[in-house]
Amino acid sequence: MASLIKEQINILIVDDEESIVEFIKMGLEYEGFNAYVAFDGIQAVSLSKKIKPHLIILDIMLPGMDGFEVCSQIKKIINSPIIMLTARDDIDDRVKGLNLGADDYMLKPFSFKELIARINARLRNSFPELNDVNRIGDFYIDDRAHEITYCDKVLDLPPTQYNLLKYLLLNNGLVLSKSTILQKVWGYDFNGEENIVEVYIRYLRDKIGDKDHTIIKTIRGIGYKVVV
Repeated sequence: MASLIKEQINILIVDDEESIVEFIKMGLEYEGFNAYVAFDGIQAVSLSKKIKPHLIILDIMLPGMDGFEVCSQIKKIINSPIIMLTARDDIDDRVKGLNLGADDYMLKPFSFKELIARINARLRNSFPELNDVNRIGDFYIDDRAHEITYCDKVLDLPPTQYNLLKYLLLNNGLVLSKSTILQKVWGYDFNGEENIVEVYIRYLRDKIGDKDHTIIKTIRGIGYKVVV
């Protein structure tokens, strides 16, 4: 299975309260997800068939077809995780929703920060490959494929170059000394010269076309810093 990145993840919001829908949609898009909206159950089922969302946020109290029926119908189509929302703190509602296939439950009003945490947890459970992909600026690190993509081009990186660029990117904005880089990339038992770092930095700059050293910056007397 190809690795997913956030920009490829579709989340369907199903709620008849426009203010709540806009609040969630704006937050999800800020987080980098694709957000789709349905204001009733029929539209939710239809959209689910069409876009096959990776996750659904589903209100229980909907006009016409309630959230329980929507949950039941959607689960017959796709097995996407469903987080149900309700204004009623009723244990019977929770049990009913979970028995129909819902994966999580949140009570209104809710914290968006908590909603995002629950979304990320459900996505990690359903799509483990998400744990192995990081986006930093125009770079994508895919640990499963052991690849780094820059500006939509896969870089040709032998293992040490891959590990070095990954380490620099994951510490974007931080100044890293040569000795720290040696320990983290080459290991504590490396007995070579610190100058090996300079050689490999040159390799990386060539690979990414960083002639002016605007991405991998040299901090004189200290080491290097990636700025993306």
